[in-house]
Amino acid sequence: MKDDLRAVAALAILTFHEARRRKVLWLAFVLGLLFLALFAWGFRSAVVKSGDAPPVIQRAQLNLLTLAGLYVVNFLVAVTTVALPADTLAGDIASGAIHTLLTKPARRAAIVIGKWLGFLALLTLYLGFMAGGVLLTTWLAGGYAPPNAPAALAAMWLGGAVILTMTIAGGARLSALANGVAVFGLYGIAFIGGWMERIGAALDNATARNLGVASSLLMPTEALWQYAAALLQPPLLRQVGFGPFSSASTPSPLMIGWAIGCVAVNLALAIWWLERRDL
Repeated sequence: MKDDLRAVAALAILTFHEARRRKVLWLAFVLGLLFLALFAWGFRSAVVKSGDAPPVIQRAQLNLLTLAGLYVVNFLVAVTTVALPADTLAGDIASGAIHTLLTKPARRAAIVIGKWLGFLALLTLYLGFMAGGVLLTTWLAGGYAPPNAPAALAAMWLGGAVILTMTIAGGARLSALANGVAVFGLYGIAFIGGWMERIGAALDNATARNLGVASSLLMPTEALWQYAAALLQPPLLRQVGFGPFSSASTPSPLMIGWAIGCVAVNLALAIWWLERRDL
């Protein structure tokens, strides 16, 4: 047991440092800095132009801009979370590097969990950097802080963890390219499904709404964003409902439990598939 824990810790640290040296991660941070600079400029301009508006209108505008910034952050986190670990298991299997890990010795389950923890640490760091940059900008440039920010960021983090775990699981079964395409495809289905659910709720179309719910059950990333967006809105704006970055109906807190279950099931699948794969 102690050997397995040491192997998991060592692989998590090794994965973190290896991923940190990859160009994909540095490119994600550079593009993230460019986005934060553009967001800061746009947010400050909006603050100046809304100076004569009533306080209620000002806060509504600032909240909308904050949601827009975090919406982009949520997308960037999803893209980075797929791009970084897409070949972590598939690449090690294709290159034969996994045999080196197995001779340490380290059980296959320890390899999966160690790599998952290493990338989870990177996900946390990147989300904290990007979302923290947006919230710091809104505070410094407009003196605005959205409500329930810690809980909303936790929901966004959970969405990233779902994507990460699906990518790790796919890498135990598919090639790196097929894995990336599959996870991006599922993310796209969830994204479109979220919009279908919003449109269905606005038009009272049960079919569109049910299709959106089904896509959320397949991959709950969009539902978790809608949950986070509802938390970030003041009660008055939440009652207004439909908006470009929020939903007419707030997802149930049960979706949090479903997302945690998705993480657990996909992590178990990754271990099961790697255990039974002929290396």
